[in-house]
Amino acid sequence: MPDTDILACPLDQSPLKRVGNTWVCAENHSFDRARQGYINLLPVQFKRSKDPGDSKAMVQARRTFLHRGHYQPISDALSAAITELPFGDRSTDSNPISILDAGCGEGYYLNRLKESIGSEAGWNLLGLDISKWAVLAAAKSDPNLLWLVGTNAHLPIQAHRLDALLCLFGFPVYTEFERALKPGGYLIQLDPGPEHLIELRQALYERLEPFKTGNEPAMACISRQSIRYQTTLASAAAIADLIQMTPHAFRAPPDAIERLTSKDILELTVDVQMVVYQTPH
Repeated sequence: MPDTDILACPLDQSPLKRVGNTWVCAENHSFDRARQGYINLLPVQFKRSKDPGDSKAMVQARRTFLHRGHYQPISDALSAAITELPFGDRSTDSNPISILDAGCGEGYYLNRLKESIGSEAGWNLLGLDISKWAVLAAAKSDPNLLWLVGTNAHLPIQAHRLDALLCLFGFPVYTEFERALKPGGYLIQLDPGPEHLIELRQALYERLEPFKTGNEPAMACISRQSIRYQTTLASAAAIADLIQMTPHAFRAPPDAIERLTSKDILELTVDVQMVVYQTPH
């Protein structure tokens, strides 16, 4: 089991201590580890719906799409960027580098990072997502990592305990990210670029909305990298999986989706921006 001493009660932010397969805070709020291997740290009052986050169908479609390798260049660039960061002295399991993937989905990028690290000691990898279906799939993918159901709006992490935090095509909550990161900690963010999946969007919509950039955190930007390449979806099933894993599944006109999923091939542009920020020392 990875290091869990950095976990915080989502209700009062006090440290959680492990007692068997239960995590308890000083106020006796307790959270059990599910038999599937994850910890649910999402109290009902933090849910905006009965079943928040990605649905079971979205998670399965994304898992299938990602394991076909279409986004492997993104994960390779991400893993390389993380392993090259100057984390300082770290050579033993007693002082590991703690990294949280905030919005981990089914765990693809965190698992790829673990593969990149290999057997090297001293890394504490955690994944969090608001979707129980995503976290369930992640826990099945690697039960040796720490998977959490939770929300970025109330990270169940003690203050200043993370060396790095990943927000990959997710919903950043910068105040929470800064609270959880150590002084000098890193935020690595992936966001779609202006040409990302442009062929898919042109096929689904008569008019494309102007590209909008998001807000940036009050942290120092230490690097920006554009990840751009072409990939081919070689079956109608692969095209359907891509649509199903995105908001286009419920935003796009049904007739446009039907036309696109009747095709056997789709050439796609992948255009992603990776930005690394650092908190003040």
